[in-house]
Amino acid sequence: MSDTTAPHERVVEAAGAVVWRPAVHDRAEVLLIHRPRYDDWTFPKGKLRPHEHALAAAVREVEEETGVRIRLGPPLPAARYRLRDGGQKLVRYWSAIPLGESDEVGVERSREVDRRGWFSLRQAARQLTHAQDRALLSRLRPVPTRPFVVVRHARAVPRESWDGADAERPLADEGVAQAERLAPLLAAYDPSHVVASETRRAIDTLLPYARGRGLEIEPDPAFGPNVDAGHVREEITRLLNSVESTVVSTHRETVPAIFEALGLGEVSLDYAELAVVHLEVRSPVAVERARVH
Repeated sequence: MSDTTAPHERVVEAAGAVVWRPAVHDRAEVLLIHRPRYDDWTFPKGKLRPHEHALAAAVREVEEETGVRIRLGPPLPAARYRLRDGGQKLVRYWSAIPLGESDEVGVERSREVDRRGWFSLRQAARQLTHAQDRALLSRLRPVPTRPFVVVRHARAVPRESWDGADAERPLADEGVAQAERLAPLLAAYDPSHVVASETRRAIDTLLPYARGRGLEIEPDPAFGPNVDAGHVREEITRLLNSVESTVVSTHRETVPAIFEALGLGEVSLDYAELAVVHLEVRSPVAVERARVH
């Protein structure tokens, strides 16, 4: 199947996840669904709603089709399908794990999905109907990871329009909207440790997510705009020593120092853009980026 799209060709966007859990003897199991309309076994996925981000759609579709709440892990290869009307369907996939004790399937039968269940990797390879799904399964690495999310703060009121201290400069109206739209993207990775520069704009960028989760925001001067690379390294080491998944809200000037401390190449981020570093213990195994629409 071609990975190219002709100019002006209609593309239907969808998102889903290969959800896995450790089972007996450390053998992984993956979550599959059966669709009566097509009489096929596949991975949970579905079309994006208007203005919905693929990250949020993947989480929503899995819960709607299986009853399982998930946290996204490293991304998997996307799939393209040719539609009967000549357009294309683009499906973005992530690996994912169940949140907490929510790995028991619990959705009633519907017209879209009438069966769902956990299968060993070997069973799933036999059960999956489509070759492209079996190829996707082969790309899964069932190894526990945790996300370390770095966010550049949302757009703030311009310096020339603010008479107070720079640390108190608030988000602009556009930035407030960006922070609201950022919350479901962060929720897809479920960070439980919320850290921000001491500036108001960095803290306010994470407020919608933190309030929605009932989490406190930890102010940390190391991630402020006055960069001290040594202090940044110390704080990154401290955060990596934690077992928690983490999000850090910071500034343009500080983003490169954070990624240098993570042992990665230089990265720059736009306003309200995030970079997700997936860690296996303390080692990065994948990096992805996303921004609000």
